[in-house]
Amino acid sequence: MKLATIRLGDRTAAVRVDGDTLVDLGLPDVGAVLATPGGLEAASAADGRRYAGADAEFAPLVPRPTKVVCVGLNYQKHIKEMGRDLPEYPTLFCKFADTLVGALDDVRRPAETEEFDWEAELAVVVGRQVRRASEAEAEAAIAGFSVLNDVTCRDWQFRTREWLQGKNWDSTTPLGPFLVTTDEVGGPRPALDIRCEVNGQVMQQDNTGDLLFDPVDLVRYVSTMIRLNPGDIIATGTPGGVGHARKPQVFLQEGDTIVTEIKGLGRLENRVVSEGLR
Repeated sequence: MKLATIRLGDRTAAVRVDGDTLVDLGLPDVGAVLATPGGLEAASAADGRRYAGADAEFAPLVPRPTKVVCVGLNYQKHIKEMGRDLPEYPTLFCKFADTLVGALDDVRRPAETEEFDWEAELAVVVGRQVRRASEAEAEAAIAGFSVLNDVTCRDWQFRTREWLQGKNWDSTTPLGPFLVTTDEVGGPRPALDIRCEVNGQVMQQDNTGDLLFDPVDLVRYVSTMIRLNPGDIIATGTPGGVGHARKPQVFLQEGDTIVTEIKGLGRLENRVVSEGLR
């Protein structure tokens, strides 16, 4: 099953994707579906108002997750290109909900950065509340997966040893378009082709089966320290090919188009626009 959150004038709606048709689920977003007891089962059987998929304007898949937990350095090739050793534990940081935009929305390039970089990522969508999860509980807590691009201000990221300030700029992180349930992609540890293009040029290309810490590992690890809630997102890290690691380095400029795609999950297409100082 595929779910999405679309914009309808001054409101949003959760929908089920049935081919080219979107079926209204009677709830404001996918996060609300997951927070409703039996929400996924109800969504699979719902029969509400229908919309044409071709006309859809996608909002962030979960507009207001209680947390977005991100993982750095989680593909072996990327770890090596960044000149680092394989970590013993996941490298974690968080993003705020205000960073999120929809699958086709513009990404705002802040005036304060000269090093605006792409990071294609598999996003884990949590489907139930879980704390100190066992492996079986972690598997059951994963509702499905989506596509995310953790667009980063590298010059701010590396000002200090902590990365948060490079990762939390307003309206920089596309998420969506769909939640695809685990049964559609081979289970809670999917091996899916992931790629990122900038202006038609392939910059990143890998497979999520190469993750050092897989989705189940991450749900177990993160839930050890903090409760995960329905609709929370875990961004699992990016493969090699980021602009910062290229020689010479390459960064996003106004007017660039970023396409982020994971096989079976969907595609983000986002134009970079400048955000002026206020």
